[in-house]
Order: sequence, then C-alpha cells, then structure tokens
Amino acid sequence: MKALRALHNLIVATLLVLSLGAPVRADEARLDDLFQQLQTATEEEARAITDNIWMEWSKSGSPAMDLLLKRGRDAMNAGFPMVAIDHFTALIDHDPEFAEGYNARATAYFQTGDLGPSVADIAKTLTLNPRHFGALSGLGMIFEQLDEPEKALEVYQAALAINPHMSDVRDAVKRLEISVGGQNL
Repeated sequence: MKALRALHNLIVATLLVLSLGAPVRADEARLDDLFQQLQTATEEEARAITDNIWMEWSKSGSPAMDLLLKRGRDAMNAGFPMVAIDHFTALIDHDPEFAEGYNARATAYFQTGDLGPSVADIAKTLTLNPRHFGALSGLGMIFEQLDEPEKALEVYQAALAINPHMSDVRDAVKRLEISVGGQNL
C-alpha cells in the first residue's frame, strides 16, 4: 500500500510539473526585436522596452533558479548584499551560463565595495551577454570610482550605443567629456 501511495504521489507531482508548462529562457528573437525598437523609441516607449528586456534577461529557464534570482534581488533591496551574494552564487553554481546571475552578483559586490569581484562578474556577464547595457553602466561606475575617467567614458558610450535612453549614463558621458577634455580614447 505504501509503494502504491508513493507511486501515486510521484505521478501526481509529475503531472503537476508538466501542467505548469516548461520553464522559459530568454527569447533571443524577441530580444533582437526589442533592441531594434529601442534605437528609435521615444523616451516613454523606451521605458517599457527596457523593462521587457530586463524581464527577458531574468528568465533562467528554471523556476528554482528564478527563485534564487528573486531572493537575491529581494535581499539587495532590503539592504543585505552579503545575503544576496550567497543567493546569486548558488544560482551561478547551478547555472553558470545564466548571465543575469553574474550581473546581479556584480551589483551586490559593488554595494559591498568589493570592486574586483564585481568587475570579474561584469566581465562574465558581458561574455555571456555582450548587449548587457546594465553591466556596461556598472562597469562605467566602477571606472569612475577608480578615477579612470577615460575608461568610464568609453564604457558609458558603449552602453549608450546599445540603449540610448539611459539618462543617468547620458549625464555621465556629458560630465566626463568635459573632464576628459577631448582626450583621445
């Protein structure tokens, strides 16, 4: 009787998982379309397009990994970056090809002042997702903190080439262009 009940539970659990649908990873064709739209969008349209890009980037393809990403983000938002780092590290350990895990952990490292690990995670993010304007923006911030304005300017300009609607990055470019004074990059 116990074996029959265990088999029944396994069948019910399997059917439940199958009925929830297959996990979805970022849709590259949709991303291509969103990035194309972003180039000619109005500022208002760009906000929605950018949100959709972030939603696509946040799809790991696994409900468990999505939960780790959410828990890490919640910990960061609550002011616990070390807890967030633990969640993001677990996510990366289980899915080392998921760029957003590295990007999120890079942000948490930045919040703790650990710039070296943050840069390493940004590098991995950009290796997996070269269009990650958020990672580029974060790298620009790090270069500014390290008093490397030429490098910051170059990275910010690369981010704007991908997403021209980041007003904080546009402001940083204007400020750095003045401070760099037209030096060749």
